[in-house]
Amino acid sequence: MAFFFRNKPKADIVKPTKDLLNRLWQPPKLQKTEEEAAKLLRQLKVQLVGNQDVEAATPEYILHLVNSMIQEDFLYILAHSIHLLPFEGRKDSQAIFSTILRFRPPNSTAELSPALAYVIDERPEVIIELCRGYNHNESVMPCGVVLREILKNEDVTQIVLCDESQENESAIKITDADENKPQSGEGVFWSFFPCIDAGAFEVSADAFSTFRDILTKHKQIVAKYLSVNFDLFFQRYHDLLIGSASYVTKRQSIKLLGEILLDRANYAVMTEYVDRGKHLKICMNLLRHDRRMVQYEGFHVFKVFVANPNKSEEVVRILTQNRDRLLRFLPTFLDDRTDDDQFNDEKAFIIRQIELLPATA
Repeated sequence: MAFFFRNKPKADIVKPTKDLLNRLWQPPKLQKTEEEAAKLLRQLKVQLVGNQDVEAATPEYILHLVNSMIQEDFLYILAHSIHLLPFEGRKDSQAIFSTILRFRPPNSTAELSPALAYVIDERPEVIIELCRGYNHNESVMPCGVVLREILKNEDVTQIVLCDESQENESAIKITDADENKPQSGEGVFWSFFPCIDAGAFEVSADAFSTFRDILTKHKQIVAKYLSVNFDLFFQRYHDLLIGSASYVTKRQSIKLLGEILLDRANYAVMTEYVDRGKHLKICMNLLRHDRRMVQYEGFHVFKVFVANPNKSEEVVRILTQNRDRLLRFLPTFLDDRTDDDQFNDEKAFIIRQIELLPATA
């Protein structure tokens, strides 16, 4: 097999590579097929970016490769198959994706690269397959790196948020994606929750980085999405992330929650969140956690409830019932943070606000 492709002209490399990727799915899976696919992916990467011995291809030829990949549906097949490749093949696939999705022809005035425009408008399944890369330990890192790069584009984020397709179904088109439409909780975005909670450490950490980018890069569409799916989102967030047995997941999730609530774009989400007494109880329990950094991150959510000038009756009742206990607890709360002036000023302010609450009989 190796000699068959050795003398192929450069223009032919996309199709034979696609054919080998397809063959990886056909039993029996042969090591020789993996090696040949990885070899052609290495050649393709070298054509795109060069190496110490070979210069990268001209922009004209790279554009030819982009068009060939679009014609052969190569990007979808690569995203779908990346977990089946050996380690070096997965690394080279990441480099191919990153280069192709960034490449713009010389003097182009288009807002997007040709490949990314094609993926968004015609083949959103590529994006969804990259998200599903978290289903396999082998493809977590290459898929995560590529996803975080393309999630800088608002349309990519909207597709991830709104797609509810299942395996072997067509993904949502950007023209049909609507952040104002309630979700079922079965789409690809919702798969990040169990992945972060139950995945191996490397999987969980990478998935959380992507999850965070989804929720923070494009604030207006995310604010609408969270408002429409408020109960579903925060139920899962509390149960699977803040309630996680993993210290790292718990701490990161509490910190991200604080960032979301304190972002001006999420004002409507914040006001609805701090109206709920059950949310306040969750945060008060975090103040008593046995890990000090969980206590610290929990405080930054708790302070939003106390500082809110328009507290709901339920929140006022819970704070009033716990007024005396809070006033005994807070003065020595994390009192070793003597150099953290901002924290100590905020803690003093919160204590004063609680002192203003009516004392219980």
